[in-house]
Amino acid sequence: MLISFTGCAQSKLFVGAERTDLYLSKLKNKRVALFANNTSAVNGVHLVDILVGKKVNVVKIMSPEHGFRGDVPDGDDVGDSVDGKTGIKIISIYGDKNKKPTAEHLADVDVVIFDIQDVGCRFYTYISSLHYLMEACAENKKKLIVFDRANPNGFVDGPILQAENKSFVGMHPVPIAHGMTIGEYAKMINGEGWLPNGDKCELEVIPLKNYTHHDSVSLPIKPSPNLPNDHAIRMYPSICLFEGTALSLGRGTYSPFEVLGHPDLKNQPFEFTPVSIPNMSAKPKLEGQLCHGIDLRHVKPERRISLKYLIEMYNEFPDKEKFFIAYIDKLSGTKEFKEQIKRGMTEDEIRASWKEGLDKYKETRKKYLMYPD
Repeated sequence: MLISFTGCAQSKLFVGAERTDLYLSKLKNKRVALFANNTSAVNGVHLVDILVGKKVNVVKIMSPEHGFRGDVPDGDDVGDSVDGKTGIKIISIYGDKNKKPTAEHLADVDVVIFDIQDVGCRFYTYISSLHYLMEACAENKKKLIVFDRANPNGFVDGPILQAENKSFVGMHPVPIAHGMTIGEYAKMINGEGWLPNGDKCELEVIPLKNYTHHDSVSLPIKPSPNLPNDHAIRMYPSICLFEGTALSLGRGTYSPFEVLGHPDLKNQPFEFTPVSIPNMSAKPKLEGQLCHGIDLRHVKPERRISLKYLIEMYNEFPDKEKFFIAYIDKLSGTKEFKEQIKRGMTEDEIRASWKEGLDKYKETRKKYLMYPD
């Protein structure tokens, strides 16, 4: 993978999974479980194939939301299966009754490897899956090795999650954009005592090489079905808040998180109609309805949480009482957020209300950073 440094020649970024010199010796004569999906690859070769090729004893694969191959739409059930290439059993670790590996899942395992591409947002559920995996490893005395990957949204911004809004789309008191790699985040979960009873997971992080939090990172594999390109990934921290409104954010189109609309926004210039798309969006919001809205595909993403589209759409929406749905509190992390928009506060005023929480969070975050900030 290539990353760009401003004013410098391109430099190769090495992800944790390709730094075999740092981890193969730790896996010798171990029974290994791999928590992975389609993003767990190096230069087009899946990590499970790399490990099997290196004679590592991979006894099982565990998969999160979207499944091992990353083609299951958001929220859909993922069943157990077998990897067709290696014959290794795949266990689904996703859903209300199956968020955490069981003692039985880990009974024949010595080491668990976590290698999944994150996008740096509190409501992107892979960090919640990471939490539950760490919890299971701590309870069952299993070592966890995280193969680190770059954060394409490496900034820190947004309101801090309040405890009453804790859910699978937000488990920890962090802002929307947490500004950490998945390895750094795992260290924070351990260090801040966020596992039950303050338990600690035996944790090791295989670090990236040639990475800083300010690097512009292009992901070679889409991290989930509805984040199909770099632009959508960079718009995601801001546009995902529309999941907590009556509007469509483009699920059911080939431009999710890049278009916004609703049938009642008659004065908006752009139009689209959400439809079911196999392996991408099943029964999307406002399916089959002509939506009027705005096209964000050519907007330059900001390196912060932008509220201007949310404020603009709220002001344009004819029935203000139906604009927000209850889910907005879980996504924003605070009940005050929607009330601030309803009261007509400006983006600057709302952002100012985040400052105290962000300042405290940034001090905590410093303890766990592994790369230049």
